[in-house]
Amino acid sequence: MKQIPVLLVLGFALSLCNLTNRLKTSTNSNEPGKTASMSWTVPPQWKQVTNESKELVWSSPGGSEGANLIVGISPMDESFPADISIKAFYDQAKSRAKNGEVDEVKWLEIDGLKGVEFREANPEKPDGFRRLQWMAYRKYAGQLQLVNLMLSSNGKGFPKHQDAMYGIMYSTKIVH
Repeated sequence: MKQIPVLLVLGFALSLCNLTNRLKTSTNSNEPGKTASMSWTVPPQWKQVTNESKELVWSSPGGSEGANLIVGISPMDESFPADISIKAFYDQAKSRAKNGEVDEVKWLEIDGLKGVEFREANPEKPDGFRRLQWMAYRKYAGQLQLVNLMLSSNGKGFPKHQDAMYGIMYSTKIVH
């Protein structure tokens, strides 16, 4: 039940991104996800849940213990200090790690684009939300954009889906 408010907040945040205009994903879950500017490979049993103008979500089977892929692209002003911002994301994740909220933080280059990756620690309750997230800035079509790739499950389901989630993350291809 704790996931519902989090998913609503994530949905609202993604709605600000005008996501579908930037991402067009194949609805055939047996093929890799495809977009004009990004692609990734999802396991064959994963299904596209939402591909509206404001959000893109894929989910695995498994109900409340299933996993999710949420992709967001946020256009930024040309003068936005991306280098400072990505360092702040990294520093914030490191601070969360010191507090025990995050158990993995690292700089991670995906398809030649350097970003920050972090994994949240196990939640206190097994049905609590747990995320694996990667964020980076890119220049695409003359525009600075924040790319936010989030994979999630609840604490109980996370170990079961962890390999698939890392596989999806590492399979990401990004035009930049």
